[in-house]
Amino acid sequence: MNNSEARQEIDHLIAAGDLTTAARELADLWVNEASPSAASFVVQRFEALRKNLKLQPYRLAILRSFTVEPMVPLFRAAAFCAGIDLTIYVSDFNAYVQAMVDSGSTLYAFAPDAALLAVQTRDVVPEFWDDFGSLKEEQIHAIAQRVSSEFRDWVRAFRKHSPAHLILHNLEQPMNPSWGLLDAQQRDGQTAAIADINTAIRNLASEQAGIYVLDYERLIARHGRATWHDERKWVTVRLPIAASNLNHVVQEWMRFLHPLTGKLAKAVAVDLDNTIWGGIIGEDGMEGIRLGTEYPGSAYQAVQRALVDLYQRGILLAVCSKNNREDALQALEKHPGMILKPWHFAAMRINWTEKSQNLREIAEELNIGIDALAFLDDNPIERQQVRSALPEVFVIDLPTDPVNFSRAVRQCPLFERLSLSAEDQQRGAIYQAQRERQQLERGVTSREDFYRSLHQEAEISPLTKATLARVAQLTNKTNQFNLTTRRYSEQQIADIAASEGWECFSLRLRDRFGDNGLVGVAITHLEGDVSQIDTLLLSCRVIGRSVETALLSFLAERARAHGARRLQGWFLPTKKNAPARDFYAAHGFTTAHQNGDGTLWSLDLAANPIPAPEWVRVRILNGDR
Repeated sequence: MNNSEARQEIDHLIAAGDLTTAARELADLWVNEASPSAASFVVQRFEALRKNLKLQPYRLAILRSFTVEPMVPLFRAAAFCAGIDLTIYVSDFNAYVQAMVDSGSTLYAFAPDAALLAVQTRDVVPEFWDDFGSLKEEQIHAIAQRVSSEFRDWVRAFRKHSPAHLILHNLEQPMNPSWGLLDAQQRDGQTAAIADINTAIRNLASEQAGIYVLDYERLIARHGRATWHDERKWVTVRLPIAASNLNHVVQEWMRFLHPLTGKLAKAVAVDLDNTIWGGIIGEDGMEGIRLGTEYPGSAYQAVQRALVDLYQRGILLAVCSKNNREDALQALEKHPGMILKPWHFAAMRINWTEKSQNLREIAEELNIGIDALAFLDDNPIERQQVRSALPEVFVIDLPTDPVNFSRAVRQCPLFERLSLSAEDQQRGAIYQAQRERQQLERGVTSREDFYRSLHQEAEISPLTKATLARVAQLTNKTNQFNLTTRRYSEQQIADIAASEGWECFSLRLRDRFGDNGLVGVAITHLEGDVSQIDTLLLSCRVIGRSVETALLSFLAERARAHGARRLQGWFLPTKKNAPARDFYAAHGFTTAHQNGDGTLWSLDLAANPIPAPEWVRVRILNGDR
């Protein structure tokens, strides 16, 4: 089907009321034809459908020193196809400083969820771009310090007026340094001077919550510096980027938008034959499959390395393969070319069942939503079957040449992360311990005996600098046991915790099998004699172990200590938080109010004590760590 036919088919689907399929076909059209014309079509159709699709609204501001308008429809189209209804504000041309420092600017009236500061070296530090050859050493250092200080002042002004995320483009290097070959021989050459400013930008971002760096310099290098720019468009309409590269910028912006909006994969299920090794293990045998340091085996090792990097990033790996289990496990365990090992995988389905059914079981075993699962398979037939049966699963389209498999994995935006907690790095080990808990549970006679045998210890602590990133991450990722599903950035969490009457607590859980990590968050605020629960959530991997009762018991005691007579909290139902629906009712709360959004539950603290479960030892820390 050509692109014209694809558009006609999409309009036919819309007319027939098959909106889910129409949205999927729009996304496929965008993959095949990411052009301005396609962007216009995609945006128009999604705008017409948005009321009937569950799209996530997001507000983003672009602060710029060059023309970005041609990229805006491309960006909105890409976002729509990812399930994001993106509203974009573009600052006046080259007026980013005024917008950031003026609390009454239209930027802050727009109230963005995130902002992009897209500036060029030639605009921010023209001395380094046009006149570097005439500068003396002391001038170079002074200019670099001035520009670094300016970035710091802009960021501080922005943070003073907005809790939104801020993404900073770093500065690009010139195609031809002023000193030619001599530049690389000099300690204070043009390349080094610009790199020093980029280091300052990176350090600035690392010092403050919610500030990130988009490596614009690396983006240009990745796609070819010689063909990146269009000097004619620069001098005529102040658009420095060649038309063929506009989508590369948009794709880079999308890599940030996915983690900012939580449109992420928590796990990736991978095929085996001709995906992580060459050949078919059941026919070629372990000695016959292609996997090693020489081509073509090296291509499969490259994709395995990419998957190991995802594992180190906290993304769970699973096997979903049609195969004889014994043959496949032999290769996983004993083939000398294997980089991935059986312990890397949190779940395995190696059988002859339809892969869509296996994916459902994998999601259930890992206790994640089916829409948090990605699927990697070399076979286009299998990919299409999964797309049809499970449209929520993100299916990675692999190219025909295995040499490019690893690139497809590494460039998938659903695997991007903007922060990495200790829990992320330990997630694979945490799930291995979870399997051991499940084996223990099957061997005990009662639920209470199982709880006691775990030897659980809950550590509750006020928010600290060390836990801020993980707490914010949990508010954005936790869906199942989350009473209100309110999403907060790191800066918003920090501001809340610093506000009078508000408190934010984290819960870490340990047991006989190891450290589960920081798995719970509670945010409360005192209003007169009522303690309001703003947020109460627990990671899916510890749901149903009575830890939630221990956390609620702590909140009740804390409220009493502050003179509260009632403890109240909303339950705001979503598509995914059904496991939390009856939580308040089960602990003695009664309905205080209902509206179209949810139910407000209330507890008389004097008449209804909430004892902590006897099998959970609770330690309260003072938060001074």
